Amino acid sequence: MKLRTKIQLFSSLFMLVLILLVNTSIYFLFYKTAADSELDQLTLQADAFTETLAENPEITNEEASDLVKAYLPTNGMIRVIQEDGSKIMEPARAEEYYRSLPEADYTTVESNRIVSGQNGMDIAVITKPVIWNTGEIVTIQISDHLVQLEETMNALFYVFVIAGAIMLVPVVIAGAVLSRFLLNPIQKLIHTMKDNTKHAKWEKINLENRSRDELYEMEKTFNEMIDYLRDNFEKQEIFVSNASHELKTPIQIVKSYAQLLERRGDENPELLKESIEAIDSEADRMKKLVEQMLLLAKNKQSATMKQVDLGTLSEETITTFRRAYSRELYFQKNAEDLLVQGNRDQLEQVIYILIENAIKYSSDKINVSLSKINNDIFFQVRDYGDGIPEEEQERIFDRFYRVDKARSRDTGGTGLGLAIANIITEEHSGELTVSSKPGQGSTFTLRLPVAG
Repeated sequence: MKLRTKIQLFSSLFMLVLILLVNTSIYFLFYKTAADSELDQLTLQADAFTETLAENPEITNEEASDLVKAYLPTNGMIRVIQEDGSKIMEPARAEEYYRSLPEADYTTVESNRIVSGQNGMDIAVITKPVIWNTGEIVTIQISDHLVQLEETMNALFYVFVIAGAIMLVPVVIAGAVLSRFLLNPIQKLIHTMKDNTKHAKWEKINLENRSRDELYEMEKTFNEMIDYLRDNFEKQEIFVSNASHELKTPIQIVKSYAQLLERRGDENPELLKESIEAIDSEADRMKKLVEQMLLLAKNKQSATMKQVDLGTLSEETITTFRRAYSRELYFQKNAEDLLVQGNRDQLEQVIYILIENAIKYSSDKINVSLSKINNDIFFQVRDYGDGIPEEEQERIFDRFYRVDKARSRDTGGTGLGLAIANIITEEHSGELTVSSKPGQGSTFTLRLPVAG
């Protein structure tokens, strides 16, 4: 069942149930009020009859019969019942169905009620004990068929039926309009999604002149999702293209030296040594590139987080670099309690990337500092190299992006190190920034929140 049909069916059924409940309540309330009014009127008539009898104690049976006929209800009858159950008189109208009221028993208790006759019509019945002209106590039963009330209730029933049917018409129309209003944006969204899937497009939904309701938010979210998917798809294409390009060059170099060795390697020892060194160097370059791409994928997975002493970790990493490189590395920190919440291996990788980056792109000393300010810890690496132009600084954290491509190739750079460092930093709720001026060097700052 389509959603449009469900909306129309639900709204119509809901209104139908509501109409039935309201009309039924009004119907029975009106009936009870009208029936009570009929009983009150019949009670007054019975009281008047008994008062007349009391005022004329010497009345004969013939005169009493005439009196009973005078007080006879328009659509009913009067019974006078003795103690032994026999009837003194039972005058009624000509219509036989007025006698459909069941036989009454002798009683000395006054009562009034509504009963149903054999013909299905309701009857108002008043029962009263009175002193008859013979001095004995008899029971007078006065009944009246509620003909007018029956006709009124039938007319009211048909009025409710017709009114309910008329009320359902605009409800059905309103349900159709509402379903169209709700479903048009959804159908447009479905059509756009199918079109994007079928034709590999990045089409978005036009949000001009739209009310700011939940449907607008849904379409806006869809457009944002399309932008996000397109951006990531383009980045993926760029990543694959750049990775292919980066791997293609060393592979071609390896293949060229292998072909050269095949042709002239046996007769030229110097060429053999040069070719082996080049092949080994390019193999290392490919290995490093593949490892860094794997790290990018691995770092997207959730890592175990615990408290890490960033001061101790930084000192250990700097000691490793001092032993491996003949460079001046200066380190200072302004506090001892430098704990952060994170993964030790990943944070070590970020520190390694920043220091290695400074060593590659500068030949002078390198200053490393670690400080605690309020609720943040700042790790800074300052080099005195060529620096980075301002227009390039926003892109250096992109994958495979290199400021000086020729120099990066000479130093073995792939353009993935800072991208890896930035991803790890974001996963640790931190921030990685750069400050640089051409000819004055660069300062990379890693900000991480203090462990709570």
